[in-house]
Amino acid sequence: MVFANQKPQPMQGISMLKQKKSRRTEKSLGISILVAGTVWIVWLTLAGPSHALSNLIANWEAAVTMIFGSMVAGATSMGGGAIAFPVFTKVIHVPPNEAKVFSLAIQSVGMSAASLTIVAMKTKVEWRFIRWASLGGVPGIILGSVLLAPILPSNVIKFSFTMMICSFGIVLCALNRTRRTRNLAIPSWGKREQFFSLVAGLWGGIVSGLVGSGMDIVGFSIMVLLFGLCEKISTPTSVILMAINAMVGFILHQYFVGDFVEPVTNYWLAAVPVVVVGAPTGAILCNLMKRKTIVRILISLVLIELVSSLLLIPLSAKLISCSIFVFVMFSSIYYWMYKSKIYIAPSFVRSRT
Repeated sequence: MVFANQKPQPMQGISMLKQKKSRRTEKSLGISILVAGTVWIVWLTLAGPSHALSNLIANWEAAVTMIFGSMVAGATSMGGGAIAFPVFTKVIHVPPNEAKVFSLAIQSVGMSAASLTIVAMKTKVEWRFIRWASLGGVPGIILGSVLLAPILPSNVIKFSFTMMICSFGIVLCALNRTRRTRNLAIPSWGKREQFFSLVAGLWGGIVSGLVGSGMDIVGFSIMVLLFGLCEKISTPTSVILMAINAMVGFILHQYFVGDFVEPVTNYWLAAVPVVVVGAPTGAILCNLMKRKTIVRILISLVLIELVSSLLLIPLSAKLISCSIFVFVMFSSIYYWMYKSKIYIAPSFVRSRT
């Protein structure tokens, strides 16, 4: 006989948590299917069934690239643009500016779909960081897209992005070789944290304006290395952050810069039906994966990015010296954040997952 005030047994509590998580996953699957179905209907209606399918076949490289890219975008802090930009520029030989515009346009669809899934699953995210970093991201992406991108050589942009990611990967490896625990939320929130978030947003927006991705990895690095936030929370936070930044960038290029034109629009139309399935799937997988699994995937992606850059980008003395400077600069920033103890204290709530 069970009394009303009787406390649930430990096994009962675990079972209830599993059931609750299962219901959330089912709900998120339903919302993801609804969003994907709606986008597919709009895609076929606006483009016309025959043109949509013929364009998909003609630009199959974009669709295939984004099968993997969209799942990475939903499951990790490496957005779809971090896959699309290097593949498009190094393998398919699309001009960097076109690859960047495509990356922003496709992430505005895919990562928005993933964000809806994250919200539907009630996955824990840091909304305070999202708000302030997004605020900094608006001038950042304008600065990167309008002022810096036209004057910087394409190879410098491509390899600098690689060096930024590699420097983060090294520090992330070092962080995960220690027994340092993680915070489940940014421990304190005041003007200092708002300033750090704004700077992260500005920095991430500039990178996104140059290569079509970067707000997510920059935001993730600040959250993990400086704020000591758990990767399980930082990852979905970075997905939502990148979705917002990508939408701002897409609007900028569509209505103000005016370079969202063919062949970029054709690549985009070919990839849209793929990313609205892949990105939410990645978000669901992220919710099911352990923290260390996410870290291993990130480090693997960093290695792939480095190897592909070394193999496919012609090296010169100028490019090497510039890359070393970028690597040292970002490594120094990441190392400072890694060694900082501002947000590491025994009184903070932690996660050892």
